[in-house]
Amino acid sequence: MVLNAGDEAPDFELRSHRGDTVRLSDFRGKQNVVLAFHPLAFTPVCANQMRGYESDLARFQRANAAVLGVSIDAQPAKAAWAQTLGPISFDLLSDFHPPGEIAAKYGVFREMDGISERAVFVIDKQGRIVWSKVYDIPQQPDNEEIFAALAQLD
Repeated sequence: MVLNAGDEAPDFELRSHRGDTVRLSDFRGKQNVVLAFHPLAFTPVCANQMRGYESDLARFQRANAAVLGVSIDAQPAKAAWAQTLGPISFDLLSDFHPPGEIAAKYGVFREMDGISERAVFVIDKQGRIVWSKVYDIPQQPDNEEIFAALAQLD
């Protein structure tokens, strides 16, 4: 079952494309988080989605929000993909082993094909989900929906 507004966001520790480890709990009390699950690196819609976050990164920062992109791709693949995307200033995280473990905790792991749904969760500084949406796999998420959710926080 997909987690919704009011649910506590499950903590995680995932490897970034930069080689370091990112923990959701590190943001508690400091920043809101936009947790963006995407099916696979090196695919057109996922690339456009991540580039869209990069283009709007200053707006996310003004909303005191960190953006985290998550897929089941291995960390080296995420690192290679980031290079093809151009400059990416936020963390692209690997939910590789066990495959999709974090996506499953959020209710967005697709058992049938071993990837995550395209889904976005807005998490407040207290670690609660305040907004979530699952998109059709070929659908590009609308950043304005995310900004509307963030505007209700601070």
